[in-house]
Amino acid sequence: MSELILSRRTMLRGLGTAIALPVLDSMIPSRLLGAEAKSAAKAVAAPKRVAWMYVPNGIDMQNWTPAAVGSSYELTPTLLPLAPFKDKFSVVSGLVCDKANPNGDGPGDHARAMSAYLTGTQPRKTEGANLKLGRSADQAAADKIGHLTRFRSLEFGIEEGQQIGRCDSGYSCAYSHTISWRSDTTPVVKDCSPKSIFDRMFANGDPLETAELRARREANRKSILDFVLNDAHRLEKNLTYTDKQKMDEYLTSIREIEVRLGQAAASPTPIPAGAVRPSDFDNTAGTRKLGGATTKDNYVVHLPLMLDLFVLAFQTDLTRVITFPFADEQSNQTYAWAGANVAHHGTSHHMGDPAKQAMIAKINKYHVEQLAYVLKKLDSIKESNGGSILDNSLIAYGSGNSDGNRHNHDNLPTLLLGKGGGTVAGGRHISYEGQPITNLWLSMLDRVGAPLDRLGDSSGRLSLV
Repeated sequence: MSELILSRRTMLRGLGTAIALPVLDSMIPSRLLGAEAKSAAKAVAAPKRVAWMYVPNGIDMQNWTPAAVGSSYELTPTLLPLAPFKDKFSVVSGLVCDKANPNGDGPGDHARAMSAYLTGTQPRKTEGANLKLGRSADQAAADKIGHLTRFRSLEFGIEEGQQIGRCDSGYSCAYSHTISWRSDTTPVVKDCSPKSIFDRMFANGDPLETAELRARREANRKSILDFVLNDAHRLEKNLTYTDKQKMDEYLTSIREIEVRLGQAAASPTPIPAGAVRPSDFDNTAGTRKLGGATTKDNYVVHLPLMLDLFVLAFQTDLTRVITFPFADEQSNQTYAWAGANVAHHGTSHHMGDPAKQAMIAKINKYHVEQLAYVLKKLDSIKESNGGSILDNSLIAYGSGNSDGNRHNHDNLPTLLLGKGGGTVAGGRHISYEGQPITNLWLSMLDRVGAPLDRLGDSSGRLSLV
């Protein structure tokens, strides 16, 4: 019996549906012409990914920053949920986002924090349509490696803020609610609907077929998997036992997300006035069901759904570039389930009140717990080079504000997670005192195959080994 060799781009297809496969052993032929060919094949099946995960309103820094630098540091209370992955991430201190500072522009630190974070550029202070900023790190990466995947990049979101009007001291809402910028005048609107992202990820590119599929699924309460069963059964007949297990786990995870989407859709939330559709750079923008944005009450359901879709997007190599704000700047989301039933932004202005600082610390820890949830999933999915998706990724987690009360943009709270395919060492607390955070972005881009000469106010590279 000849060996089955699958293309990395193999899809399960059905009416309106195209489900990309995870990495399978069958995608790497066992009989290769030497070590060099084998290494090249493994690299194809274990791509490097990059992501930025953002939290707003700053951090309670006294519960965030480790006391010691180097590899012998101890995790602080906020970072303790990441203990199982301590050797796969580093705490990075001392980085600065200078273009989030006023620099003569007066108030507006929240708008500048989010907009300057990935661009390293001072936003033009305007409430109108004459926006001006700069290209963000994620879009710079997408320009270099986006052609390798179905989606050049994916922009996830939880809170669907307005793109027009005034949101922060004379700054357009686009600055406070958008972290990804295609160019100096074009914000990339994040997709805040789990259903929209799900439909985009598993659509076959034919709008008419996709619409028909959606109608049949909703009318007959069918799963998207029902439309690819014939293709799946045909493929599984020729898979190894190990690959069959991987396929079963993968399809089960899709079905579990689909069930949760249906449960959430049973009590949809309204789309806020001014909401806009996601970017159509990939020409596969979906419709906004499931109410588009989150609300204070469904955040605890919405965020895990989006995080699971984040994992699927990397697992299936649909994209290698993701941005993911957990909330927008000035968010007043409450976190009753985390013991912090208080407005986030308002409480971040704690004025030294220990009770308010304790609430901020609880919110920070809750977000880190969700990060740990993602890392566990990414680390459990093994790839052909012997590492996990986490090992082959670089994920930055942090905020454009440091202490939310002070609105300072130096010593930013930053985590660098993953090993970049073995190009980055973890398990450390590193201080890069006074260096632009864009230097970190350049260093990350180098390691995922998207080198860039300069980004915003960058001044060089950081050593990450």
